[in-house]
Amino acid sequence: MTQLSPATTTDPTGRAPGVETRPGWWRDAVIYQVYPRSFADGNADGMGDLAGVRQRLPYLAGLGVDAVWLSPFYASPQADAGYDVADYRVIDPMFGDLSDAEALIRDAHRLDLRVIVDLVPNHSSDQHDWFQRALREGPGSPARARYHFRPGKGADGAQPPNDWESIFGGPAWTRTKNPDGTPGEWYLHLFAPEQPDFNWDCPAVRDEFRTVLRFWLDLGVDGFRIDVAHGMVKADGLPDMGHGDQLKLLGNQVLPFFDQDGVHEIYRDWRQILEEYGGDRIGVAEAWTPSADRTALYLRPDELHQAFNFHYLDAGWDAGALRRVIDESLDSMRPVGAATTWVLSNHDVVRHRTRLGDDLDRARAATLLMLALPGSAYVYQGEELGLPEVTDLPDEVRQDPSFFKSNGQDGLRDGCRVPLPWSSGGSSYGFGDGGTWLPQPRSWGSLSVEAQTGDPASTLELYRRALRVRREHPDLGAGDAVEWLPAPEGVLAFRRGAFVCTANTGTRPVELPALPGRRLLSSRAGLPTDPPAEGTTLPADTTVWWSAV
Repeated sequence: MTQLSPATTTDPTGRAPGVETRPGWWRDAVIYQVYPRSFADGNADGMGDLAGVRQRLPYLAGLGVDAVWLSPFYASPQADAGYDVADYRVIDPMFGDLSDAEALIRDAHRLDLRVIVDLVPNHSSDQHDWFQRALREGPGSPARARYHFRPGKGADGAQPPNDWESIFGGPAWTRTKNPDGTPGEWYLHLFAPEQPDFNWDCPAVRDEFRTVLRFWLDLGVDGFRIDVAHGMVKADGLPDMGHGDQLKLLGNQVLPFFDQDGVHEIYRDWRQILEEYGGDRIGVAEAWTPSADRTALYLRPDELHQAFNFHYLDAGWDAGALRRVIDESLDSMRPVGAATTWVLSNHDVVRHRTRLGDDLDRARAATLLMLALPGSAYVYQGEELGLPEVTDLPDEVRQDPSFFKSNGQDGLRDGCRVPLPWSSGGSSYGFGDGGTWLPQPRSWGSLSVEAQTGDPASTLELYRRALRVRREHPDLGAGDAVEWLPAPEGVLAFRRGAFVCTANTGTRPVELPALPGRRLLSSRAGLPTDPPAEGTTLPADTTVWWSAV
């Protein structure tokens, strides 16, 4: 991968010296997701915060990632862990204040780390000033045009306006009371009732988010991860779905409120704003779509820069399924000239170690396979430690709103959000001095950063080595194609220039038909650096990187 020298002057839009300025940096970037409340606690209150993130930035730089994506830290009642935003320009006091955000961005840039912040444009908090004003001013008011207020069905309006369901379970509509206390209109919320959906047909909504984008760009952020990027525009007339299947957050159905063509006009407008600022500021879509081709539409040259590849995340650990989704992903991105992204875990899904059978060897193998693919990769905090999903949290500590809906999701999103272990001992394993907002398993001391640092067999050191090799090898990182090689059943083998990757997704060792070259790195600890001259055995659930020269 081509490396350019760091910038030597301050960008006129406020970028600090030291941040790389190579064009298209996102095309090969490894981006690390920080879930702030669970990353590090800087003020000993048991909740992670921006000061804690700032203190741990050297760890991320040492890990070898290129950018940090921060989940929401805005003012919020925390009905959905900050994805219910009450003010998009204010930091929630639990995370600090605006000066903490400015200092974090500045320090990250000094360490050559870019900063991407979460943007939540599909819905606000019900405590947002706009929504409270809409409730006060009543039906027909201009304030209500900013959200989806509708009269109910039936003679007395007692039934929801349509049959849409909330992602968290139950109807996607909640009835209001009129200012005089009588039953009133209903409002739409695809998520929790505390998260009313904006009406993006309203010019005021579009104007507001233009100013929000510029506010954070002026502070120096390098881009936005756009929450529910596929959901802002609803089908005209809000038609019924016509069936009662309970929706899932992570699905790919064709729906009247997801992946509507009207969203693309919004992103063309936003791209123009991003282009006003120097330094390759980017937009990243969280877009659950029915197909890779539909995802590619978000990445046309005048729209966004990246989209999460959830089709890859859903593929499991199967050579055939993985090869199909890799080909489909690369093929769909090529016509629009976008970099493919790869992701295994995030704050909304079961950690991939657990999802792949609670098998650490398999999780490590999946990681090396992902990092070998052309394009950009996303790493979720803690996966570099090999953390499993915490599946035995007591009911009384759970906070995921879907957990409290009997017909909603399984509530396991809390299990991937447990605070990280930094040290081998102490009441919170180094997370902070004030406990943790979700309890950590007692076994996590052995998985901590402290315990794994310097251990060549540890998952943390595997990630560090892999990211170093990925950065240094000229044939890793950016690209749009792989050359598939002949391989035994259950094995994926591909070449990228002088680099070869072999991944055994099966349950038994296999003999490779030919020696791919010099071994660079193996996901399984203990394999020799130099294999036999003729052929080599590839253990089950193992990925190996090779230099073909």
